[in-house]
Amino acid sequence: MKVGLLRAVGVATAVYGAAVTVVPALLAQPSGLVDAEGRTGRATRTSLRPLAWRDAVSGLALAVAPEGPALRTAAYVRIAADFGDAVLLGATLPGRDRKLAAVAVSVGWGALSVAGLLAGGRRREVMTLPAAGPLQV
Repeated sequence: MKVGLLRAVGVATAVYGAAVTVVPALLAQPSGLVDAEGRTGRATRTSLRPLAWRDAVSGLALAVAPEGPALRTAAYVRIAADFGDAVLLGATLPGRDRKLAAVAVSVGWGALSVAGLLAGGRRREVMTLPAAGPLQV
């Protein structure tokens, strides 16, 4: 497992998710979810905020989870979210170019987490002490 890569994905995802939670237009505009004047409607803002919050929280979990099962679980959650986004946004966004871009971005982020899980990371050597007899004082 490449812990550093997983942590970097987590931080980037958390920051982006927090930003979109505050300013949903950051996701709405490139996704084509704006009106003719480029404004994000209230219903769209309301719909995007939980998605963004999910990314902020799951990214934070990936950034701070202890190495081992907790970090792997956080990575699996991010992978599921990213690949789920690819499927759902690819099927529902307006316009072929936007769909392709959303799929590429979502699969790309998911692939980074997969790579982080599968890549060999730093190996820790276990230091062993020779067997010792009874302690003599």
